[in-house]
Amino acid sequence: MVSDIEIAQAAHMERINRVAEKLGIPEEQLEPYGHYKAKISLDYLQSLQERPDGKLILVTAISPTPAGEGKTTTTVGLGDALNRIGKKTMICLREPSLGPVFGVKGGAAGGGHAQIVPMEDINLHFTGDFHAIAAAHNLLAALIDNHIHHGNALRLDTRLIQWKRVVDMNDRALRKIVIGLGGTANGFVREDGFDIVVASEVMAILCLASSLSDLKERLGRIVVGYTQGDRLPIHAHDLKAEGAMATLLKDAIKPNLVQTLENNPALIHGGPFANIAHGCNSVIATRAGLKMADYVVTEAGFGADLGAEKFIDIKCRMAGLHPSVVVLVATVRALKFHGGVAREDLNRENLEALEKGLVNLERHLENIRDHYGLPCVVSVNHFVHDTVAELDLLRQRVEVLGGHYVLARHWAEGGKGAEELARVVTRMADDLHAGHRYVYTDDLSLQDKIKAVATRIYRAGQVTFSEGARKQLDDWNRDYGHFPVCMAKTQMSFSADPSVRGAPENHSLHVREVRLAKGAGFVVAICGDMMTMPGLPKVPSSEKVDIDAQGRVSGLF
Repeated sequence: MVSDIEIAQAAHMERINRVAEKLGIPEEQLEPYGHYKAKISLDYLQSLQERPDGKLILVTAISPTPAGEGKTTTTVGLGDALNRIGKKTMICLREPSLGPVFGVKGGAAGGGHAQIVPMEDINLHFTGDFHAIAAAHNLLAALIDNHIHHGNALRLDTRLIQWKRVVDMNDRALRKIVIGLGGTANGFVREDGFDIVVASEVMAILCLASSLSDLKERLGRIVVGYTQGDRLPIHAHDLKAEGAMATLLKDAIKPNLVQTLENNPALIHGGPFANIAHGCNSVIATRAGLKMADYVVTEAGFGADLGAEKFIDIKCRMAGLHPSVVVLVATVRALKFHGGVAREDLNRENLEALEKGLVNLERHLENIRDHYGLPCVVSVNHFVHDTVAELDLLRQRVEVLGGHYVLARHWAEGGKGAEELARVVTRMADDLHAGHRYVYTDDLSLQDKIKAVATRIYRAGQVTFSEGARKQLDDWNRDYGHFPVCMAKTQMSFSADPSVRGAPENHSLHVREVRLAKGAGFVVAICGDMMTMPGLPKVPSSEKVDIDAQGRVSGLF
């Protein structure tokens, strides 16, 4: 079987200025990074503000499994299909992080004949956005320790510093470290640690900012720690950091234009994780797409309980976005996994396991329609081992639930294989409906917002808080109670236990830690064993990645 990277490398790519022409972008408004990728100037995007918005289509999925669901692949295939049937369409996706690329997940530019290219560049350094975010984040970390070293005029309590370092790699050994060893010339000895770049508040800020000036203002609002004794917040602005940080991000804030295998335009920009952060591409890119196309297909990370919830409750709330329809991606294989089948047995027909695992799809469909208030189509990503009986069972159950079922073959056939999906989506998107709903209102307390997500979306029976988390939330309610909450939880289950498949109910969700992201404008609730610095698996994907003497990359998938 031909690999994803071999398909991508065999594709005919158009020069990026030709792709831009399809959107009406003048060549002088592009900042090329080679022949096949470019940034779009913010001045040009600002000039589009009086144009009407296109329709926003959200692609999400059932709870992810090792079997794979193909959410990004479906996003790309649907975008290509919409263009094939004559709908001017833009695809808006997140940038992949090197952590999962070299960890468990591998690449994240789609798959088969539904990919974004140049695939190797997108999965590796791309246009340097993540490096810029890491540099801006770590500059602030260096300024904090430098301020303490030179007298600590702000009276920053070294025990209450909230700002860690970041690196775009899964490296568990860096979760907790000690810095400042080696004498007074190296600063003060204190505990510190690293998060992965995609968990950085700077990443969240870049993805939620509406302009360069908004970016700088948000960076200045970052809370880095608290004062000695009275515990008053100290901000990045107090360290005069936001100007230099924004300068490092002056190019990273511009959306990246690339193309699909079928030479249709795509914006790839930003990349917060959905199980740690809010899991959506940048507001700037999404808004740009809505001004340049009639339809915008975007995705939210992981399952609809995480990415879609945060897309609605954080991104749409802050940016004033209004999705028209949701595509819920599922596979027979993944549903059988939720029904208890071992990964090595997923290619065998098993109607009993499929029936059992369908509760996961049903729960997500119910959440999308009843809690988010959005019309939904179930897109089944076809695999060669799916049997007629399994697909019939899945279709019948979706129809009994009143859902729209489409079998899509974009992985094998590209946009052609998703044309039926495209027609269903456009019909649903063009129908007027009452608009989406939020899971909670702004006036609820932070604790009640967390409980609303846990009980309504996860179906938890109770929510518990560590003593530290409870006290911190009580303190924050006065000044930040209007913020939305960003749930940091395993993506593998509706519960906080990644081993619990299907659709568990009445489980207990424990919030062990909370973090204030004042610049981004939300409060992070860290649940269960979720880590903001992942580790590598026993056999990391990096072992398969190689390059030959001619510079040709292999092993990305």
